[in-house]
Amino acid sequence: MNTSRQSIYYYLTCGSLIALIVLLILWETVLAPLRPGGSWMVLKVIPILIPLRGILKKQIYTMQWSSMLILLYFTEGVVRVYSDKAWLSSVLAGLEVVLTVLFFFSVIFYLKPHKKAAKAAKIISQDQLKAE
Repeated sequence: MNTSRQSIYYYLTCGSLIALIVLLILWETVLAPLRPGGSWMVLKVIPILIPLRGILKKQIYTMQWSSMLILLYFTEGVVRVYSDKAWLSSVLAGLEVVLTVLFFFSVIFYLKPHKKAAKAAKIISQDQLKAE
C-alpha cells in the first residue's frame, strides 16, 4: 500500500464528508432555507452523521456502506440544481454534488488496496483448503 497516497484519500474522504455536513446545515438554516428562519430540511443531515465516527476511525465496513449512502445526497443535489428557482440554492446544490462525488471517489480509492488484500487473503485460504 502506498501510505502517502492512502493518507491523501483518507483526508479527502474525511474533509469532503465534514464539508458536506457543514454545507447542508448552513444551507437549510442560514444561506438558502426553504422557509425564512430555517426549515426542517436540516434533518437530512442526520443520516450522514451516522457514519462520521466510523470514517474518522478508518473502519472499512463503514466506508463501504457510506459510499452507497452518499449517492442519496448526490441525487438530491442533482435534482435541486435543476429544480430550485433561487440562484443561491442551485449553486449550493452544485457544491453538494461536487462534495458527494469527491467523497465517493476518494473513499473508493482509499478502499481499493484493502479490497485487493482481502481478495488475495481469500485466494490463499482457498488454496490451503484445496491442499488439505
